[in-house]
Amino acid sequence: MKLSVPLYRGIETLYGTRDENIRLLETELKIRTRLLTDSLEVEGDPPGVERCGQILSDYSDLLREGHSFGPEDLTSYLRVVAGDATVSLRALVASGRQRNFGKKVLAPKTINQRRYLEAIERNDLVFGIGPAGTGKTYLAVAMAVSALITKRVSRIILTRPAVEAGEKLGFLPGTLKEKVDPYLRPLYDAIYDMLEAEKVEKLIERGVIEVAPLAFMRGRTLNDAFIILDEAQNCTPEQMKMVLTRQGFNSKMVVTGDATQIDLPPGRRCGLIEALEILKGVAGISFVSFDERDVVRHSLVQRIVKAYERHHEASGIGRQLALRLTEAASAAEAAETIPPV
Repeated sequence: MKLSVPLYRGIETLYGTRDENIRLLETELKIRTRLLTDSLEVEGDPPGVERCGQILSDYSDLLREGHSFGPEDLTSYLRVVAGDATVSLRALVASGRQRNFGKKVLAPKTINQRRYLEAIERNDLVFGIGPAGTGKTYLAVAMAVSALITKRVSRIILTRPAVEAGEKLGFLPGTLKEKVDPYLRPLYDAIYDMLEAEKVEKLIERGVIEVAPLAFMRGRTLNDAFIILDEAQNCTPEQMKMVLTRQGFNSKMVVTGDATQIDLPPGRRCGLIEALEILKGVAGISFVSFDERDVVRHSLVQRIVKAYERHHEASGIGRQLALRLTEAASAAEAAETIPPV
């Protein structure tokens, strides 16, 4: 099948650096393209050609309406729409505008990021598991800020275990806050990226935003809150149970972690992996698994993550983890489709 798509002024930007975007479409949709004087010719199997025509039509319409795309954003959008036939480019771009993320206007850049945001909107407890750079923590903070701004919750609780990443730091001088703040810096960075610094300081001062080590959660009931547990792979089973049972009325909780970067002492069982085994099939809980295709940092990071995954698969670690995640996600999806008795 062949299709000729008229070229709108600016459509050439679709090609990207060294034609990477058009090559992405050709590979994912199994098509061939040829640039003519006043049109782009697309050839291949009917489903791929029709899908490409729809993507190009949406892209032209968005350009005519004055929307501009950054090179990296466009590549991420195209990766999503080429890999998921249920998503249109227009809807994907619009989905970022519909959410209020403070200073930021964000749209999911991969299929799994889209599923992650939808899972957070739909469920009160979501596990986001995957490698560094996939947006697990950043998107969770964005959703927390959105919930706070729209008054769906009255406070944000950000917590993570204070575990050294393979280094013995010894005695740290200063107040308790000064001792634990370095462990919590990534959470502060995400918050300051979403809101003005002065507003963040006021919200922290009033206790509307709380950034605290995991040990501070014991004995509390967190009502009307958006709770994020980051770096959950460094929780023990006892800590994981403790924090999961802190959730109160009108609260959401997002648990993020990377099971390939566990910094617990030798012999200690990972609370995140145990939670995946115990909670699979529990209604109201969603599990979203990320992989190297979801990495939105430097392209080299994707290749590094993939190399480590190959190594872990060879040793059997990755295979066991992938199986647990798949079982948990399947059971959660099945539970969501069964109506309550």
